[in-house]
Amino acid sequence: MATLELVWDMDGTLLDSTVVVPAAFVAAVRDLGGPSVGPEQVVASYSLGTPEVILAHLVGRDLALDETEVYYRKLKDVEVAPYPGVADVLDTLRESGRPVAVFTGASSRAAAMLLRAAGLDVDVLIGGDHVQRPKPAGDGVVLAAERLGVAPAGLAYIGDSPLDLRAAAAAGSRSAAAAWGHLYDGAEPSDATLTRPEEALGLLAGDHDGERPMTGAV
Repeated sequence: MATLELVWDMDGTLLDSTVVVPAAFVAAVRDLGGPSVGPEQVVASYSLGTPEVILAHLVGRDLALDETEVYYRKLKDVEVAPYPGVADVLDTLRESGRPVAVFTGASSRAAAMLLRAAGLDVDVLIGGDHVQRPKPAGDGVVLAAERLGVAPAGLAYIGDSPLDLRAAAAAGSRSAAAAWGHLYDGAEPSDATLTRPEEALGLLAGDHDGERPMTGAV
């Protein structure tokens, strides 16, 4: 079968940032005099776009540039770790001459901070600030394909959220659900469901058979 390139979501897929990212937003909203918000309200706002957009939404008003810096100050020096197996999979990709590519709805700045904190290096990083439309639009997946030099159909996008899987479908790419992530929904259709990060390596040859559980095709 045709060879596929892999593109990864970040939060909930590569990084277990379930606590630290919402906590940074909650603290930033408080410091900016916004209403009391909880982590669940932050997560529900992820589909809006970049941290700047989310923060303004949660605070309830337009924010000046120096005000959006409050979020990045909260995010600085957080402790965050990759999910078990992620670092080994990324090492295996590099050893086989494959690029490590990430498309995240977070801004490229926030993504770089979190990836660095987790000790992960990537070759291609596309943030929500690099695209016109956030997930579930397929813009970021299409851009990732361009950066990797393949057609969108030539890559698999791996993510835990239904928004990730819908973005893959919108781009005409393969969708692979990261079932270990905190936003995973088994009812959301995907081309493949991965129970462990190591199973992503089985996607490289375009092989969707094997031990991975399958959901309905997108």
